[in-house]
Amino acid sequence: MLPDRRGYFGPYGGRFVPETLLAPLVEVEEAFRRAQKDPSFRRELNDLLHRYAGRPTPLFFAKNLSRRLGGAKIFLKREDLCHTGSHKLNNTLGQCLLARRLGKKRVIAETGAGQHGVATATAGALMGLQCAVYMGSEDMARQALNVFRMRSLGTRVVPVNSGSRTLKDAINEAFRDWVATVNTTFYAMGSVVGPHPYPWMVREFQSVIGRETARQIREYQSGDPDALVACVGGGSNSMGLFAPFYEKRRVKFFGVEAGGKGLMTGRHAATLCAGTPGILHGAYTYVLQDKHGQIRPTHSISAGLDYPAVGPEHSFYRDSGRAEYVAATDSEAVEGFRLLNETEGITAALESAHAIGYLPRLLRGHRSLKSVVVCLSGRGDKDMAQLQDLLPSEGASR
Repeated sequence: MLPDRRGYFGPYGGRFVPETLLAPLVEVEEAFRRAQKDPSFRRELNDLLHRYAGRPTPLFFAKNLSRRLGGAKIFLKREDLCHTGSHKLNNTLGQCLLARRLGKKRVIAETGAGQHGVATATAGALMGLQCAVYMGSEDMARQALNVFRMRSLGTRVVPVNSGSRTLKDAINEAFRDWVATVNTTFYAMGSVVGPHPYPWMVREFQSVIGRETARQIREYQSGDPDALVACVGGGSNSMGLFAPFYEKRRVKFFGVEAGGKGLMTGRHAATLCAGTPGILHGAYTYVLQDKHGQIRPTHSISAGLDYPAVGPEHSFYRDSGRAEYVAATDSEAVEGFRLLNETEGITAALESAHAIGYLPRLLRGHRSLKSVVVCLSGRGDKDMAQLQDLLPSEGASR
């Protein structure tokens, strides 16, 4: 599915930005459209994805986890094995190539869990671009390892102390920087959010996840999987998995949002489960807001899902019924983290652990499912310090 010429997926999307950003956004859109048609751009990007990022990432049959949960065969799309430890590099390699084509000398980004920041810093170092990453000070404290990784790559990490000091506020500051430096700077946005063309462009760069999955599942079975499951914050890993299967209506989509302390408590980041349509960061989409249109505070154990909006294409999927969106609590995410470690020896990022934590509920409620692919969007090294006080120090007996 393509957005319309104004950048809308159904009623969602668009460009709600200051006039000073309209020309830069058009410049990015035109550069992306040219690049899509340019075989040399596609060859260079594909070569980097293969030889540098390590694609294709494996599709792994998690037989121990499948046996533990009963019912469907569970497959893991191993984006945690991509260079830098998550799916984010798929997007930053593409965007930094565009920046270089446009003659930009500097790239900026926002980050929550730090993985997009690390991926931008990595691609920037590879391509000789100056790099600055905006990060909420709350997220810097809980993701100190990724802050160090970015700085070791020569990137300036800019703490954001306004608002909730998380991803929303980091995006605000990145936009302010871009307004002031558009002539020399490219904004490499990290998810399928923001003004057109970013939701579409990031989806296209991340769709390599779903395209590979469609081929790889045939090594295990004759047809498509019954269901795809992925965590949703802004929604790039999930949209990258879902989009190539959009027309295959038999394949069910399940997006798992951050339920935090529970939807009834108000301490969550489950935008599609509990939000309403509104405007944030340049796009009309579902947001968490009060009756006056003010953005509500969010909470998640996972910095990467701690965001009060979502990509506009996800909003369209929700309203059209193409995808079902659910919320997994902090406790379910911690249990998902533990479960995957103990059954398969794989340490998932807390973002991905929400998707794993939802699986028991999914399989109880959809007993007809025979095969399920879960996007393991990142690895959990970055979360170990945060989790060590929440998990037992000794291994569970089997």
